[in-house]
Amino acid sequence: MRKVEVVPHHPAWSERFEEEAQKLREVFGEELIRVYHIGSTSVPGLEAKPVIDLLPVVKEISRVDRFRPPMEALGYEAMGEYGIPGRRFFRKGGENRTHHVHVFEEGHSDIRRHLAFRDYLRTHPEEAARYGALKQRLAHRFPTDLKAYMDGKDGLIKEIEALALQWHREKHREGKMTPSS
Repeated sequence: MRKVEVVPHHPAWSERFEEEAQKLREVFGEELIRVYHIGSTSVPGLEAKPVIDLLPVVKEISRVDRFRPPMEALGYEAMGEYGIPGRRFFRKGGENRTHHVHVFEEGHSDIRRHLAFRDYLRTHPEEAARYGALKQRLAHRFPTDLKAYMDGKDGLIKEIEALALQWHREKHREGKMTPSS
């Protein structure tokens, strides 16, 4: 059974992202537009499960399936859409998960959602602290129940996501937003 582990932010997470992003650039080649670091490990100071989430943006999602063998050679398990239409999801590390790769085609609405959430938490430390505290409480309360942990975060994630999307729209209208990795 997999333990729910939430740990303090570690500066090496950005290095682990860069190392894995380079591997993905080599796998996807010309199909790849950009790779973003998303999830809690991408937010400095935020407690997180030590799993690096990467979001590669590709030209054509239907072509991603042909990259399954080289992804498997890197240790990834292909999960298909895994509950999100238009996504290809890969996970690495088995029960001791180390990486998640969420591949989307350019223009997919979930790209904006993930980046808005990440950037909002990066620029609103009080919200990141509130989210981190909830994750710590849930990890202590449900140390071996990942579903209960995830369900416990859902309400706050939706609340922050709504704020983040509104904030993101306002920043784009003002011309003050450029995506970073």
